[in-house]
Amino acid sequence: MKIHADLTSLDQIQRPVITIGSFDGVHLGHREMLKQLVQQAEWVDGSSVVITFHPHPRLVLQPDSNSVHLLHTLEEKASQLEKAGVDHLVVAPFTTAFAHLSAESYIEDFLIRQFHPHTLIVGHDHQFGKDRTGNYALLQQYAEKGWFNLIEIAPQLLSSITISSTQIRKRLMAGDVESAHALLGYAYGFTGKVVAGTKTGRQIGFPTANLALIDPLKLIPANGVYAVRAFWNNTSYKAMMNIGKRPTFGNHATSIEVHLLNLDADLYGETLRIELVRRMRDERTFPNVEALIEQLNKDRDEAEMQPDIN
Repeated sequence: MKIHADLTSLDQIQRPVITIGSFDGVHLGHREMLKQLVQQAEWVDGSSVVITFHPHPRLVLQPDSNSVHLLHTLEEKASQLEKAGVDHLVVAPFTTAFAHLSAESYIEDFLIRQFHPHTLIVGHDHQFGKDRTGNYALLQQYAEKGWFNLIEIAPQLLSSITISSTQIRKRLMAGDVESAHALLGYAYGFTGKVVAGTKTGRQIGFPTANLALIDPLKLIPANGVYAVRAFWNNTSYKAMMNIGKRPTFGNHATSIEVHLLNLDADLYGETLRIELVRRMRDERTFPNVEALIEQLNKDRDEAEMQPDIN
């Protein structure tokens, strides 16, 4: 898959069959739609194209909002789209000027002039342009004039895509890892850099890697203790992770701490990829350090029971 961050390099795309969206998570609903996109491109001997926007439009339109929690970084999204068989990913810059394009300018100056689309595949509720005044009916007018073919995404598929994206976020934020994975079709994960911590874990026999997320907009699951897989140096390790405030040692800012099983290494400054397996329990306050250590030993035994990766 070729990634285009420069809109001046699009002439090489032959008979582009295009769909547009955030595709956050590239979950099972998305992949069913992407399958249609890829098939349609094959039928017309063209190229499948996904247009997405960066940064997230809400960050531009509502810069003071703290409500953007993404399932995917741009790199993760690109990886999943490539797995789905997409030929081209276009990352269009979303700016204030772009947001103020009229619906007609969006079609004529952005879609037609930049992409010369053979086919557009969008939902019946697709909106675009300033104040979101553009819609499917307006696209139909241009299609009837021969500018491009227009295909409507089935309403029931569009509904499943919307519900899934929303439900995945809700379930992860509630700690319901298994349900989120069922909707995604793969394990949810994130990447972080190991930073210095208080070294409390090492003092009680459970050294942890304290993670600072690479992308601050990445959704952090509910506080609690998780069985996870940690990927470092091209190797996968069983691990357990705590997300929370470490209340037994006094309330602190929320942190992400990962204890890798069967590994004793200095990881400061290293980058780890974490994939959730299941949430084992809530974070809670223990009466003393001994009680905490007893529970951590149980957590380690449970995390050890996760299946090996083939």
